[in-house]
Amino acid sequence: MAEKMKAVRKLEPGPGAELVTVDVPAPAEDEVLVKVASTSVCGTDQHIYQWNEWAQRRIKNLPQTLGHELAGEVVEVGSRVTTVHVGDYVSAETHIPCGHCWACKTDKQHICLNLKILGVDRDGCFAEYITVPEVVVWQNDRAIPADQAAAQEPLGNALDTVLAEDVAGKTVLITGCGPLGVLTVLVARASGAATIFATDVSAYRLDLAKHAGADHVFNVKEADPVPKIRELTDGVGVEVLLELSGVQSALDQGLKALAFGGRVSLLGLFDSDVKVDLNDGVIFKNARIYGIVGRRMYTTWYKAKQFLASGTLDISPAITHTFPLEDYATAFELMASGNSGKIVLHP
Repeated sequence: MAEKMKAVRKLEPGPGAELVTVDVPAPAEDEVLVKVASTSVCGTDQHIYQWNEWAQRRIKNLPQTLGHELAGEVVEVGSRVTTVHVGDYVSAETHIPCGHCWACKTDKQHICLNLKILGVDRDGCFAEYITVPEVVVWQNDRAIPADQAAAQEPLGNALDTVLAEDVAGKTVLITGCGPLGVLTVLVARASGAATIFATDVSAYRLDLAKHAGADHVFNVKEADPVPKIRELTDGVGVEVLLELSGVQSALDQGLKALAFGGRVSLLGLFDSDVKVDLNDGVIFKNARIYGIVGRRMYTTWYKAKQFLASGTLDISPAITHTFPLEDYATAFELMASGNSGKIVLHP
């Protein structure tokens, strides 16, 4: 096996990253070494690359390799590893729980009080190899292509957003059609949603949402979508609002379009404080709101694996571009333009 590898690393505070040659890491006794086949780009990676305010507050361990969504093959295991073997085809849950806090012991490992994250608190997977703790290694079905297997991590976000409650036979509004929004459209359609509405400001992304299965798409730069949504739902409004944009105006429109007794799932992260009309938008509507973070460990991973391996769900429409690892800067530029879905890098 090689002793050196390529990796995309944030070397110092500030925008950008560098492609460098570093030592292949050695797994600790409770870790495995994975040769990365595919790694998909997340908005978190973009925040770190751009070095926005969140990244400046959150990232503490520079230099550090970016990336946390991956699929690959195990090439070495630590001395205490018992459930993973050389040659296994794996991905990884990116949230590394401590296993002993209150949240972990009450079946909430995904919101562990001492949570560590791949590519945020330790080296990530924009590299030829990565070490991963055994506790978060996920065994992939070999029927799932590597690019889709790498995207199971964000797919888990979409699954929990859509399936916080049943959507079968219901009207659904998805606000925000970025890569996660398109995955959410695909999951909602595969889960039996009756009618799917989608909003965004990007014609490119709305076209992706349409091809993914949205019945009606609205560019909110052109007109307020709420009157038309209400017209198309016989004045009732949508039974389910899935908010992925992280934009105040989109949330406002979504709550206005929500039917009485409707359900809201919030996944989009807002850049600033949000003002909500709780009286008319939530309380008097008897609305139910879910905050979605990460994926449930490990029930959501089982759902993702079974959706993909069975062919019930095909997420290839959400993956619009692939690049060699060396072209990481092009990938980030394209992602920032809004003219892409999910982008995958190949080390």
